[in-house]
Amino acid sequence: MKLASLKKFFSPTFSIQGKIFVAFSLVTLIGIVAVTSIVYLYMRETVKNNAITSVTESIRQADESLNLRLEEVSRLNTVVATNKTVLDTLTSKTEEPSYEWFQEQKRIEEFLSALIAYKPYISRAAVIGLNEKVFFVGSPWLDRSVLGTPMMNDLLQNGSGHTYFHQTGTDDSIVTGRELRYNRSLIGMVMFNLNDDFIKKIFDVKPTPDSMLYVLDRKDEFIYQPGTSSLPQETILKLADEFRDTEGSVERIIQQTSYLVVIRKSDYTGWSTLALVPMNSLLTETARIRNIIATVAIVVFIIIVIATQQVSSRITRNIRRLRSMMMHVMEGNMTLTTAEIHSKDEIGQLHQVFKSMINELKRLLDDVVKKEKEKREAELAVLQAQIRPHFLYNTLNTVKYLAKLNGVPNIVEVSESLVELMRGVLGHSNEFLTLQEELQYVRSYVTIEKYKYVEPIHLHIEVEDEALLQLRVLKLMLQPLVENAIIHGISSSAHEGLVQIRIYADANELRIEVRDNGKGMTKEQIDALFEKHKNTRFSGMGVRNVHERIVRLFGEPYGVFLESEPEAYTTVQIRFPRLEPHEQEC
Repeated sequence: MKLASLKKFFSPTFSIQGKIFVAFSLVTLIGIVAVTSIVYLYMRETVKNNAITSVTESIRQADESLNLRLEEVSRLNTVVATNKTVLDTLTSKTEEPSYEWFQEQKRIEEFLSALIAYKPYISRAAVIGLNEKVFFVGSPWLDRSVLGTPMMNDLLQNGSGHTYFHQTGTDDSIVTGRELRYNRSLIGMVMFNLNDDFIKKIFDVKPTPDSMLYVLDRKDEFIYQPGTSSLPQETILKLADEFRDTEGSVERIIQQTSYLVVIRKSDYTGWSTLALVPMNSLLTETARIRNIIATVAIVVFIIIVIATQQVSSRITRNIRRLRSMMMHVMEGNMTLTTAEIHSKDEIGQLHQVFKSMINELKRLLDDVVKKEKEKREAELAVLQAQIRPHFLYNTLNTVKYLAKLNGVPNIVEVSESLVELMRGVLGHSNEFLTLQEELQYVRSYVTIEKYKYVEPIHLHIEVEDEALLQLRVLKLMLQPLVENAIIHGISSSAHEGLVQIRIYADANELRIEVRDNGKGMTKEQIDALFEKHKNTRFSGMGVRNVHERIVRLFGEPYGVFLESEPEAYTTVQIRFPRLEPHEQEC
């Protein structure tokens, strides 16, 4: 396929097949993209929600596991605080070294060893008296130097409540304890160290290999943090401060990396746990599935495009055939090709209509040829008949000449009037003429008609303004009205006939009134006059015809209007637009 053909095929301006192909392809593409996007976004959101649920549940379980151990340690603290041996030892006056002191040490160490037996998460148990007596089992080493340290002061300030201190150094651990009182006097405190490895094991929650989990106490001290963290502590502290009083999850950009941040605060310890899961790692499987879906979508789209091309080609095949037939006819060939369209759809119906149209066009062309032949014959006949008006004029002029020679003025007057009237009727092809010319035809007509009757007929013309005579009016607009006045009004009366023509202007209208003193008409006769016109020997038009000519050209405000009284008069008024001589004829 050539480049021009491809351009024509794919251009929606020229090809219906191209329009169908582009429309189907766009709809399919939009549908596939929409479905793929919705599936991917739904799957991404599902994975994200599952990760939030999983991480939250893991943190909750870790927190509950830690709380169980801390509650157990709290009970051990209470046991130590209420043990008579411990209280007696701290209040005794024995000094180090002495036999009594060694016996006290042995009894307390055995007591503490029994307490922490089978509790591997406790690395050390200690009883510290304010009298500088220090007893402990486990590691690390502990002596009276612990007195006065910030850790000791912090534990003593909390009294018998829950307090925890993160001890760092050679042996990282969580220290918890409570004060010891005897007779309401503070005599010392009991202290347990929780193994740091135990803490790490509890909070070793990793949904993905590169996820990170941080545990901070109330003082923003790190209780737990991953061994290899790509984020600085300042960033974690800032994030913890931002979500200090809230729980839940949020997606946050940290150092140009998107993280899913899950936050939980322990009701028992008051510690805050922050889990940071990189979205890229979390959605690795989702991205792989997205790529698979995209590949499948592309393959499906290609298949649909190919199928659309084939379907559009089959749909428009009959349209192309019909177009070829039309182009064949446009070139002047009225014989249709043998290719037929047999489908029953709209294209098949259009093909049948086109065939009928061509057959009708052939018939009309044959009629045109026939009428052109008849027209040429008619033109020849008209050419042959052109001599007739001239012959009639010459004959009438001869009659007038002979009447002058014989001294018959009546015949001369009638001949001259007939010549003028026929020259106006047969000689002018224009539809419009001046009012002065129209009045001259009326005078000629009345001059001829007055010799037909015994009683004389008088014509009186009254013009309000001589300039009105130069206005343009319809040809033979007044003569039928005067003829109607003479034949139907004056001819049957027994007195002299009078036809009055009054011409005046009213705003932008030309008004012409034709009034006779004949026998008049009833309303029924007036209505009948407008229903059926009378032919005259010259004009071939009646009053109704004059009215219809005016209305057809200028509309309803204009026309012919009659007013009559039987045995008295008849007045016919013409309302005509004021057409100046320079205006274009209609």
